[in-house]
Amino acid sequence: MKTSLFDYPLPRHLIAQSPRDRRDASRLLLVDRSSGTFEHLQFADLQDLIPAGDAIVLNTTRVFHARLLGTRDSGAPAEVFLLRPTSEPAQFEALVSPGGKLRPGRVVHVAPGFDVTIEAMTDRRTRIVRLQADLPVEQALERYGHVPLPPYIDRPDAPTDEERYQTVYAREPGSVAAPTAGLHFTPELLETLAAKGVRRIDLLLHVGAGTFKPVEVEDPSQHVMHHEHYEVSAQAADAFNEVRARGQHAWAVGTTTTRTLETAASAEGLLRPAIGETNLFIQPGYRFRAVDRLVTNFHLPRSTLLMLVAAFAGYDLAMEAYRVALANDYRFYSYGDAMLVR
Repeated sequence: MKTSLFDYPLPRHLIAQSPRDRRDASRLLLVDRSSGTFEHLQFADLQDLIPAGDAIVLNTTRVFHARLLGTRDSGAPAEVFLLRPTSEPAQFEALVSPGGKLRPGRVVHVAPGFDVTIEAMTDRRTRIVRLQADLPVEQALERYGHVPLPPYIDRPDAPTDEERYQTVYAREPGSVAAPTAGLHFTPELLETLAAKGVRRIDLLLHVGAGTFKPVEVEDPSQHVMHHEHYEVSAQAADAFNEVRARGQHAWAVGTTTTRTLETAASAEGLLRPAIGETNLFIQPGYRFRAVDRLVTNFHLPRSTLLMLVAAFAGYDLAMEAYRVALANDYRFYSYGDAMLVR
């Protein structure tokens, strides 16, 4: 398949700039693979759609304050966007701006007692930087860093983003982007599902900035995927395999959860405990081993995430679902509405 087949026109006013007042008040487009039909619901209706005995699988990663705004020695503005920690303390791989000015040896002053030193340039043109702070690094990031809102949100981060650009079940810091399908869940919805007998299974994938990178080559097989850290515990694997052994279904909440499950699953669909890095690229033609149902947001044109949805739903049905969503003014991207493919 060609990358251009995953393009679509999106009016700018449909890109959600802020979340809805209530998380589970988002709209939900139900896509039925067996009948090829669509139904317009609210996300809270998910409590009626997931049968007792099935499992929802959640990514418990937490977004950290990865965006650092400061000045150079000249007083001119500079930005450091942390991507991931290295194996050394207080050292990160990062994107910087302005790139031409921030060579190794330069310093960005973020706040009194908090500086970022550029140490090296990588083959990918990113930088290796070291954080130097009077406070412990985690505290300095929490106090002086900014919520790393996606580039298509045209505003500075606000106090409300501290809560809303984070799932209610987020635990382990490490992501520079939220696993957005999970943003729609409320504690009450999770409690209702649990009381109904729906099993909850937690795993981890730290989302990297590459999630926003479009596929720029016409042949998707030539696209280089970014690596992301993931973890599947023995407890999660046992619970997952028990649900599937009973003939029940696994509902993956988001593309990050989907990629983690498919990375850690055997050819027979058994989930294995694992810790590692994944660069799995799921596109049409892929045979799913671990995911039976998919809850997801609406993704960027020409993105690997849209290709994953098309692989799960089938290309024609997925692209028709996007046409239906556009025709019915669904909100798109991170703070937008959701889609359920069953």
